[in-house]
Amino acid sequence: MRTRISNLTAHGKPGQGYEVAGWVRSIRISKEIAFITLNDGSNLPGIQVVAEQGVANFADIGRLGTGAAVRVSGTLVESPAAGQAWELAATEIRIIGAADETFPLQKKRHSFEYLRSIAHLRPRSNTFGAVFRLRSRLAQAIHSFFAERGFLYVHTPIITASDCEGAGELFRVTTLDPASPPLLDARPDYGQDFFGQKTGLTVSGQLEGELFALAFSDIYTFGPTFRAENSNTARHASEFWMIEPEMAFANLSDDADLAEEFVRYLCRFALEECAEDMAFFDRHIENGLQERIRRVAEADFVRMDYSDAIDRLQRSGVSFAYPVEWGLDLQTEHERHLSEHVVGGPLFILNYPREIKAFYMRQNEDGRTVAAMDLLVPKVGEIIGGSQREERLDLLEQRMAELGIAKEPLWWYLESRRWGSCPHAGFGLGFERLVMYLSGMENIRDVIPFPRTPRHAEF
Repeated sequence: MRTRISNLTAHGKPGQGYEVAGWVRSIRISKEIAFITLNDGSNLPGIQVVAEQGVANFADIGRLGTGAAVRVSGTLVESPAAGQAWELAATEIRIIGAADETFPLQKKRHSFEYLRSIAHLRPRSNTFGAVFRLRSRLAQAIHSFFAERGFLYVHTPIITASDCEGAGELFRVTTLDPASPPLLDARPDYGQDFFGQKTGLTVSGQLEGELFALAFSDIYTFGPTFRAENSNTARHASEFWMIEPEMAFANLSDDADLAEEFVRYLCRFALEECAEDMAFFDRHIENGLQERIRRVAEADFVRMDYSDAIDRLQRSGVSFAYPVEWGLDLQTEHERHLSEHVVGGPLFILNYPREIKAFYMRQNEDGRTVAAMDLLVPKVGEIIGGSQREERLDLLEQRMAELGIAKEPLWWYLESRRWGSCPHAGFGLGFERLVMYLSGMENIRDVIPFPRTPRHAEF
């Protein structure tokens, strides 16, 4: 039976026989002995396999190349080499899948740009092995966090007729003939489409999540979302994953409390449960990463009103590229200055001007602001955005009218305010942004297995 290399190095018993399988990372061969570094993806270093000339098929080992898949039987022994506790003394090596000198990952270091061009192979590199192990463990931790607190996991629609009103451009979903669609008033007649109306891929599960919060109290969604924006920045992708909790009988303060607890939990989880990969990121991606994450996990999360934040920025003496005025949204440079220089740690900005926020956010009594929040952290700026939702039907309808948002497509959303409405709040956290923050990786394309960006969908 095959043993995972991570289990072998952590729990294996010296002198006992084991069978492992994986891919060759490196190989050194002489006339009498061969040293093979084998990795099966379960940990960062893999294990060194030592094959002496007495191995039955020693001559075949000469055909091994980097990237080959092999199955090895042998005995676990203490390693005399520095940097590794154990090695496997081979008794049999079987070549499962050969690889020749054209295998693209022959060198130890490749640029991330090059590795993106071979996304089908980059998971075999050290960096991306670490990234995707961290991503997997964080996904499990997210589910654990909410399960421990009694939240219901909801699968919200991927195909939707709602764009969450302004959250982003939709990818259209249609079965109409693109060359000759049926027309109505010179436009495609979506009444003849599969769903009988215009539909697209979701930009957020929030609106549907609110409906479930008004039945189950505390819920969360964690699924793929899509934005058809022609953006090629290092922070934007056309397909990404979002975590969106929603709580009934909750206000903006409760929302911030949950966000703070959530971020602390994930920072500690990464440091404690992904220690080997986090140490790799600290050494090779961002020096000081672990200390940066530790500071956030242990910090006081400051809360500051938007108006106070604008005042602090205006009095900072810093010449920003973007203007700082009450009523304008904060840019990344403003967010980073506030978190890194004003408070020196994580910071909630609360109560934004109503004119720059979405229709569903609860209007404050001052008539100028809404109960919205952003969580800012050093290095990246905003990492979480959320709000208390407008639970009062009359004010919600009034705000939609002001913004020219048609009520008919959102009749179901409005009806949720008609029967048993209550204060409720939630936030959104982009999963890829989280992985970037915790790993130190600087491009969203490098923290998602197969990135979807403008003009790139080949893998």
